[in-house]
Amino acid sequence: MSMSLFDVKGKIALVTGSTHGLGMAMARGLGLAGATIVVNGNSSQEKIDKAVAEYKSEGINAVGYKFNVTNEAEVITAVAKIQKEVGHIDILINNAGIIKRTPLIEMEVADFKQVIDVDLVSPFIVSKHVVPAMIERKAGKVINICSMMSELGRNSVGAYAAAKGGLKMLTQNMATEWAKHNIQVNGIGPGYFATSQTAPIRVDGHPFNDFIVNRTPAAKWGDPDDLAGAAIFLSSKASDFINGQVVYVDGGILATIGKPSNED
Repeated sequence: MSMSLFDVKGKIALVTGSTHGLGMAMARGLGLAGATIVVNGNSSQEKIDKAVAEYKSEGINAVGYKFNVTNEAEVITAVAKIQKEVGHIDILINNAGIIKRTPLIEMEVADFKQVIDVDLVSPFIVSKHVVPAMIERKAGKVINICSMMSELGRNSVGAYAAAKGGLKMLTQNMATEWAKHNIQVNGIGPGYFATSQTAPIRVDGHPFNDFIVNRTPAAKWGDPDDLAGAAIFLSSKASDFINGQVVYVDGGILATIGKPSNED
């Protein structure tokens, strides 16, 4: 099999929420494989500029655009600007997301709606305005970042699970409508990863760390770079007949019911 199947050189990839964390890890993987990365964030231009500089320090061609993925007017303006200044978007990764850990009975309706807006509505908004140009070219890749919570529930993340469950179904419906235009729409469902956000609970003896290590057949937290392969695969010709699927990169968590804590 020719490795050209996995070639993304010269492709332009818009990755929302790519100034840090898992979004940056996937964008970095695509960038190191030869794609031009369009960095998106909404917190500050300074943070975007810092991320772009970090990508460039690794030899990645990257440009940054600040816009709010939940604001349709901003998305329309940004997409038009990207298409004019950078070129047509070949790959869209809808990664921007938030989580609010609050028991449902205690959660404010406004907070619930915000999570749904960012994690579910924004992939619809951004895709709606990126995909028409893909339809014109009869080619495109859309990757929605789902979650194990697309399949499972967990205490205190009801809004997030509702959004990610909905995103799984939105992914399938996008694929249903756009496959005839040679556009592949799939998802990536990350497991538990070692990031700066999880650092305080990734210490031996911490109850949640012990739970994750015991619950994961691989017996460890994922490295953010572990997501790069899935992102490259779903962005390349190698996945041209894969549509409406979610690839779970979780060390095997969803494959098992788990094991007793005293079992090797």
